[in-house]
Amino acid sequence: MPLTRRALLTTAAAVAATPVLASPAHAQAPAAGPLAKLPPLPPGAPARRLFAPLEQRFAGYLAILAPMTNDVVDTDSASYGFMAGGWWRTPAQPFNSRVQEHVFTLSWFYANRRPWNPYYRDPALLARLDAAIQHYLKLQNPDGSWPEYAPGERGKASSGFGLGYLAKTLANLRQAKALPARRRQLEGALSKGVAWYLDPATTQVWDDPFAYTNQAVAGVAGSALTLKLVPNQQLRRQLDERIRFVAKWSQSPAGFFYDPRGMDINYNFEVMLPEMAELHLLTKNPALVSMTRKFTDWFSYNLLREPDGSGWLTYYAVSDRTATAYYDDVVPDPDRTNLGSFFVPAVPELAAFFTTREDRAATRAAWAADPAPVPPLAKQDTSPRIIAHAPYGEALPSRAAKRAAIARVPYLRKDTFTELRRDRVENQDYLYVRRPGFYLGAFFGTRPGSAVKAGTGFLWHPHAGTVIHAQQTATGCWATVRAGKADAESNLVAEYVSKDFVRYRSADVVTELVTTRDSVTRRVTATSAATEQIPLVLQPGDEVVFSDGTAVPYNESRGATASSLTVRRGRSTITITWSGVRPATLTTSTRTYLRDQRRRVHVLRIPHDGALETTVHCR
Repeated sequence: MPLTRRALLTTAAAVAATPVLASPAHAQAPAAGPLAKLPPLPPGAPARRLFAPLEQRFAGYLAILAPMTNDVVDTDSASYGFMAGGWWRTPAQPFNSRVQEHVFTLSWFYANRRPWNPYYRDPALLARLDAAIQHYLKLQNPDGSWPEYAPGERGKASSGFGLGYLAKTLANLRQAKALPARRRQLEGALSKGVAWYLDPATTQVWDDPFAYTNQAVAGVAGSALTLKLVPNQQLRRQLDERIRFVAKWSQSPAGFFYDPRGMDINYNFEVMLPEMAELHLLTKNPALVSMTRKFTDWFSYNLLREPDGSGWLTYYAVSDRTATAYYDDVVPDPDRTNLGSFFVPAVPELAAFFTTREDRAATRAAWAADPAPVPPLAKQDTSPRIIAHAPYGEALPSRAAKRAAIARVPYLRKDTFTELRRDRVENQDYLYVRRPGFYLGAFFGTRPGSAVKAGTGFLWHPHAGTVIHAQQTATGCWATVRAGKADAESNLVAEYVSKDFVRYRSADVVTELVTTRDSVTRRVTATSAATEQIPLVLQPGDEVVFSDGTAVPYNESRGATASSLTVRRGRSTITITWSGVRPATLTTSTRTYLRDQRRRVHVLRIPHDGALETTVHCR
């Protein structure tokens, strides 16, 4: 039976009122003690062509199901049911409830008949699943929360994500009419967990200032599913109130979601947005669409489209937690952003950033035709979110819709604007400057975390694509480096003199940033000798030459005594000039972008005595 977008919602809504039915003998809870092993997959299994397109993402999980299930502890009474083996989350300790989130995975394979699933209604799988649920529920604190990093901890993430996985596990067990006593325990634990999570007085979740929004929204989404399975009108009213709270406090005036109190490309797009989509599918709350529309506008300034259509580079130098530097234009399964596509019909501009349905169909056809065995997932790279979201389906855009959305991206639609996005509470300024020859991004104010690198962050050319791209490292950001420290590692105070002139400073460096139609100039004054550092994104076909004639082959390093460096890419020419003839170096790195790995970071460094003017000319 093919997986449909309605499967989980139908289960959640319909079975909530279904009375407990007698279960087959093998569906009763097993006694504690040594448990039978789940047999390995038959030789040659799974056969790729047996999978429906939307279910291909289950294949890698099927390949690890037996070893993961057999690692459930059944010989130690203290940790009986712990999902050992290090398959998911750290610390891999019996007190970490997040390790147990794969109870959903086990329950799905037990409950769902598929031609490729030999574990449907397998008694050994059920017995070990029951032991794992038993351990999961034993970890719940008396107030309804769950721990992650220490016994008894009241965790925001562990409790929030746990509600979703346990609710989906309950739905699977109801579908299979299995483990009636354990289901009743699950219902009680979920109700207690939802009451704790939705309580405004629970400061572990509803902190002030509000942080780690993706975790809180995951818990609200899990609460919404729980309340479909175990209805409670009082908690439902509290759910609606918490959604209003999230809508009011989780999103920066700049447009991103706080994670923890800054922006983060990965967590916003790959975690927060899909969790919001699930919450919207369960509640239809229109505030979630409004939040997505505001986020999409923000996102559109921070993803840099490569003119050859290969994908997007991201302004990840200002990401507060992760280092997701690019998104390929076509992403095959497993793709954890999928569920977020359900906002595309209501927010058409979001289509620009998703794989099209035609391209996804092609990657799935290629996967099905591949004669190679299905590779098992690597330990820790086994997030159950991929398959937990699968029953909802997807709403990927057509190629035409994506092309139209890309054309509406602000810096592709217009060639002249200055956009300053401010978060006054957090003292964060995000500056975007579009001129006919380039698009520039910069960050000033209070850095929300040590990963964030301030100052100028990227320079994109309309025909050449991304030319300068700051890293999250001191040795790879676009900055002035003095005594081993980059000014980008400081909280830079900015003065906006005009739309083309910004002056900003750290304790040791003052920079004047001046833009024209086709150039960006940085005039730097430091308190002592320093080095100007510019991370360039070069491609194999680029012609790169210092002004003294020294050529720099792709993926090689060279030094020269020169006054400029020129990069020719197709019909585009980018020239970086600096004041005076000086020794300079261009050094390659291991950092590449996009699946084709053609774009490689090379860092230009120009030492100086404390004063230097550099200009990037774009033609």
